Amino acid sequence: MKLLENSATPSARRVAIFLNELGIEVEREDVDIRGAENRSEAFLDKAPNGLIPVLQLDDGTHICESVAICRYFDASTPNDKALFGATPLEQAQVEMWQRIVELQGVVPAFQAFRNLSGFFSDRENCVKAWGEESRERLAQFLPVVDKQLGKTDWVAGDRFSIVDITLWVLCGFLDRLELEVNDSLPNLKRWHEQMSQRPSVQ
Repeated sequence: MKLLENSATPSARRVAIFLNELGIEVEREDVDIRGAENRSEAFLDKAPNGLIPVLQLDDGTHICESVAICRYFDASTPNDKALFGATPLEQAQVEMWQRIVELQGVVPAFQAFRNLSGFFSDRENCVKAWGEESRERLAQFLPVVDKQLGKTDWVAGDRFSIVDITLWVLCGFLDRLELEVNDSLPNLKRWHEQMSQRPSVQ
């Protein structure tokens, strides 16, 4: 079993933190995304979305999408972390907030970065106006999370979950877009300081 990844990417970081929380070590193999290795036919046979990370199992099965990889490890590794929630209500709340943070936070962040930086301009059409709009949507989303964290210790409730990992990775991406967690977002700032103390993110 091994992870095909690039450790500098947010998606790989999310899986790495999740594995740290469960205390799991997995062999890793670097994928050259700048050189478009993930767009090769050989890679696309493993991951139809052409994205990293990809988990390669011993029997040759491949799993792409970082949350799907996390779900596999959570289900296949006995643990009491309940990172996807312990009760039906918790599981629904985790799924709900995971979707909210992904669609209203992570997706706009990636769209803003790719379109403003032109990082992949050799393989995709970058639209500066869309990058600026995406950045603004992300900026407007941060107070939504701040409001939620004024009600609960962690994003999806009183239990630490994969949503907190996703938000942490998103916050680590903010400086690339000239955004930050500051005093205007006091609850998010409190959460961020709390997160920074977890061994899994250090």
